[in-house]
Amino acid sequence: MTDNPVFTRIQQEIDDNPVVLFMKGSPMFPQCGFSAAVVQTLTQMGVKFKGIDVLSDPGLREGIKEFSSWPTIPQLYVKGEFVGGCDIVREMATSGELQQLMQDKAVALAR
Repeated sequence: MTDNPVFTRIQQEIDDNPVVLFMKGSPMFPQCGFSAAVVQTLTQMGVKFKGIDVLSDPGLREGIKEFSSWPTIPQLYVKGEFVGGCDIVREMATSGELQQLMQDKAVALAR
């Protein structure tokens, strides 16, 4: 990577939390429909995750797009791996791939 402090912060969050969602708003109060959809998907699956509000920090909002080479928010990371945005997460949840990924990565699900 680089000496970019935003990248360092992003990497630290990804390293420190098994499941991280960079989103608009918070899990309790999503500020866009796409973020709300991913929060709903993860919550229905019983996945504990950390939501990080990119709206509170313009540097983070732009930095996460550059960090992942992915142009949109939300962005989901599971055990250090970039999974994707809203459409990918929803497709994976529908097909069962997301549940399998959580199992493969040994992410504990709340029951």
